[in-house]
Amino acid sequence: MPVTVLLVDDEPLVRAGLRAVLEAQPDIEVVGEAADGAAVIPLVRQLRPDVVAMDVRMPLMDGIEATRVVLRTVPDPPKVLVVTTFENDEYVYEALRAGADGFLLKRARPAEIVHAVRLVAEGESLLFPAAVRRLAAEYGTNRAREAMERAALTEREAEVLRLMARGLSNAEIAARLVVGVETVKTHVSAVLAKLGARDRTQAVIAAYESGFVAPR
Repeated sequence: MPVTVLLVDDEPLVRAGLRAVLEAQPDIEVVGEAADGAAVIPLVRQLRPDVVAMDVRMPLMDGIEATRVVLRTVPDPPKVLVVTTFENDEYVYEALRAGADGFLLKRARPAEIVHAVRLVAEGESLLFPAAVRRLAAEYGTNRAREAMERAALTEREAEVLRLMARGLSNAEIAARLVVGVETVKTHVSAVLAKLGARDRTQAVIAAYESGFVAPR
C-alpha cells in the first residue's frame, strides 16, 4: 500500500512542487490539497491520509492550530509533517509541541522530501533538527525538569530516550544496544508512558526541555 499524503500550503507553487516530487515515487500517493489549515479537518476525515504535509504559517488557521485540532478530533489521526521556510522558526517548535511528528524545509532537496515523508509515515524515528533542539532547550522549565525526575526512567530507558533524541529508529537503537527490536519497542513504550507523552516527538521535546538531553 502506498503512503498517502495530503498537502496543506497557501502557496500553489509549493503544493505543485511537493506533488511533483512525491508522485514521482511508486510508494507515495498525493490524495488531496488544501490552501489553509481550516480546510484540513474535513479533508482528513474524507481522505484518511497517512501523512499531512502542513505549512506552519497560513492566513486563516495556521499549522499549529490545525495540528492541534486534527489530533484532538480525528480518530486514528495521520502523521503531521511540518513544512516551513525557516528552520529556527518558533512556529515550528510550537507545532512540534502541539503534536506534529516531523519537520521539513521548503528548500529541501527532492530526495530529502521523499525521505521525510517515508520516515514520518513509519513513525519510528524523528526529524528534529539542531535549530529546533536549541529552541526546546531554551524553552526549558523547572516543571519539565521535575516531570523528568518523577518519571524515574531506568538506566536502559534513559539510554533509549537519548538515542531517540538523536533521531534513531527502533532498528537502529536495537543495533546500537545489541538487543532485539521488540525489546526496544518495549522500552520506548515505557518511556512514553512514564513521561505521559503521546508519541516519540513529545518524549524528545520533554528530554530537551528538561535538560535531560543537551542540544548539539
